[in-house]
Amino acid sequence: MIDIREPKYQWGQPVNAVIDLINDGSFPDAEDGALLVASGTRGEIVQTGMHEESNIPVYIVEFPNGKIVGCLEEELEPA
Repeated sequence: MIDIREPKYQWGQPVNAVIDLINDGSFPDAEDGALLVASGTRGEIVQTGMHEESNIPVYIVEFPNGKIVGCLEEELEPA
């Protein structure tokens, strides 16, 4: 059995991107490799989920201009 990692961040929590968030092909409105969110940009957790295969938390974060990006814990820090 794989241990499920509890989410570090909660819905509604403000966070900052700690790295530049680049499109890995999963963001349909931007080219692969395009900058989605610059490091240091503040956003808010709008949903928390789990990556099914690896049982790690995935955060849906709303950044300025309504840009919504899926992030991993290591890509975020509390604001």
